[in-house]
Amino acid sequence: MNKGPMNSPKSRNEGAKDFEEKVVEIKRVSKTVKGGRKMSFTALVVIGNKQGKVGIALGKANEVKEAVRKGVEKARKTAITIQLKGNTISNEIDCKFKAAKIFLKPASEGTGLIAGGAVRVVLDLVGVKDILTKQRGSNCAMNNAYATYNALRSLNEQTKVMELRRSVSKQV
Repeated sequence: MNKGPMNSPKSRNEGAKDFEEKVVEIKRVSKTVKGGRKMSFTALVVIGNKQGKVGIALGKANEVKEAVRKGVEKARKTAITIQLKGNTISNEIDCKFKAAKIFLKPASEGTGLIAGGAVRVVLDLVGVKDILTKQRGSNCAMNNAYATYNALRSLNEQTKVMELRRSVSKQV
């Protein structure tokens, strides 16, 4: 079986050097089938390069190691780039994912990363060093991580809209 240049292990792991990965949560899940219960695992994985790029995904498999590997692969595909303003975000944002509500507010230099749980992991891997956050609603790690990811993604879209508005106003 001939492996092409894209399928060789060397080319697959080249992108692994620039991303740091953290497992936020591992859960054992079961499915009831005719013969009894079938156990498997889910792993919530966040990857980032601490320079504005972050990805998040859920991997599912019969073994923990395989679930983490699948999560990392999916997270690479969902990675987005965030425009940071120094060590913080450009403006405050409020975002909701299912029952989890996240509030992110930029902070002055030296404040630190004031966040907890999954929100802290996501913001740390993005590269944010100064920020104030608040979690409301749910304390589910998966929902809070996805809410933070969606907040950063919508923040990125807001900055693009603001740049377009500035360029249009300069032309007029």
